[in-house]
Amino acid sequence: MSNNPKIYVAGHRGMVGSAIVRDLHSKGFTNIVTRTHAELDLCNQQAVKEFFINEKPDQVYLAAAKVGGIYANNTFPAEFIYQNLMIECNVIHQAFLAGVKKLLFLGSSCIYPKLAEQPMTESSLLTGTLEPTNEPYAIAKIAGIKMCESYNRQYGKTHGIDYRSVMPTNLYGPGDNYHSENSHVIPALIRRFHEAKLKEHSQVVIWGTGTPRREFLYVEDMAQASIFVMELEQAIYLRRTQSMLSHINVGFGSDVSIQELALLIKEVVDYQGKISFDTTKPDGAPRKWMDSSRLEEMGWKAKIPLKDGLQRAYLDYQSTLSI
Repeated sequence: MSNNPKIYVAGHRGMVGSAIVRDLHSKGFTNIVTRTHAELDLCNQQAVKEFFINEKPDQVYLAAAKVGGIYANNTFPAEFIYQNLMIECNVIHQAFLAGVKKLLFLGSSCIYPKLAEQPMTESSLLTGTLEPTNEPYAIAKIAGIKMCESYNRQYGKTHGIDYRSVMPTNLYGPGDNYHSENSHVIPALIRRFHEAKLKEHSQVVIWGTGTPRREFLYVEDMAQASIFVMELEQAIYLRRTQSMLSHINVGFGSDVSIQELALLIKEVVDYQGKISFDTTKPDGAPRKWMDSSRLEEMGWKAKIPLKDGLQRAYLDYQSTLSI
């Protein structure tokens, strides 16, 4: 393979995909191929086949997915399982047929059982019942992992392919979704504190007790981890993984309570009012924390502290207001 491989980033307009493209450029990779959804429907098998035949990429970052919060996952389960399965099946299979040797599939921490022991290790996959609200999405992501493993097992030696998977914890940063109803906790709180500051509200009310703990990773760190895993020597990768347990967790390494997170965002936004918690509202799982020791043993660790990342995320949110 050349020193400047042709790289296809699927999902380049998403938060993670766009960060991967930026980091690839910063590392000197210039031969990057992208397609918008309007240009290439990844659920269309024939269209994906023609794309791979025509472009013949050397590497693929599969960051494209149908994503959403609890409400969307619960309301449109058929769309979530169908579209994500089709994207994965089409891209992975057509990449193989086109001779792509290296592929990285991006999953999600929701692949793990609802009651998985904390921190969640890679070996807890398929050991228990999934969270019901996002089960269809999680099933699709598990299928993507198993597709990569199955193609490696059947064609790794004969065709020289090396398809890998990474599972990020909760991500935030530039390109996030700040929608008032459909966003995740960090962008939702950034928006809520910012609007409360502008309207001079005396308090911000947050659902639950504030005691659940969550882990957060800045999206630029995730992009760097993805490229690190893609470029990692195969011998090192194979030493730290198993053929049927090959996915790699990507986390920050520590977690915070929702109350601690809220206080940090309040400080970053410079909101002067109070924070209160509506304890009549649900908390969700008490803790979601990933064990990233496998990746750390391979030589990569997150670099951007939560407060620094939140400051960058707030600047990103403010930039969206002027568009």
